[in-house]
Amino acid sequence: MTRRLVLATRNEHKVHELRQILADLVDELGLEIVGAGEVDGAPDVPETEVTFLGNARLKAVALADATGLPAVADDSGLAVEVLGGSPGVFSARWSGTHAGPGASRADVDRANLDLLLEQVADVPDEHRAAAFVCAAVLALPDGRVEGVQGRVEGTIVREPRGTGGFGYDPVFVPAGDTRTLAEYSDTEKNAISHRGTAFRALAPVLRDLLG
Repeated sequence: MTRRLVLATRNEHKVHELRQILADLVDELGLEIVGAGEVDGAPDVPETEVTFLGNARLKAVALADATGLPAVADDSGLAVEVLGGSPGVFSARWSGTHAGPGASRADVDRANLDLLLEQVADVPDEHRAAAFVCAAVLALPDGRVEGVQGRVEGTIVREPRGTGGFGYDPVFVPAGDTRTLAEYSDTEKNAISHRGTAFRALAPVLRDLLG
């Protein structure tokens, strides 16, 4: 019998990415991964915490309580060293309303990226260090909660490159490479990304609590 695991996101890119990352576990445990938009009663939870782990926990617990299903939430973002770790938890809304009313997710992503590049335009290449960080949390309707974190180090380039990925991927080059994450294949990105690292760390927790 297939059991549902609901993700606290309405972002189709994330749902697709996490289905790929957790594919083996999905088959092993007989899970169906669905996004919040596919489940009745799934709330939109404001990200009011000041840490990635805090926001992920907030969303996962609220979703599990509202739906009665095991729920997974993640909060992730880009931490740029010269900006003191910003955009951080504000990564998805860094540009505020600059994208304009009714803007699509792609428009918002582009506005965020453009603002970031503007803010670091005068920063020398040797000081453009950054990291993608992801916290992932599993919450069960019975109140059990477990969380993990993943991280990938890299640098910010001066111009977007590549057509894959989303968000800040076109300007982030992982340490030891010359390509941006937007120039990676899905398989390559999932193997090293902050989200891939976090959800692979969460897999044993899912196995223990849902197996």
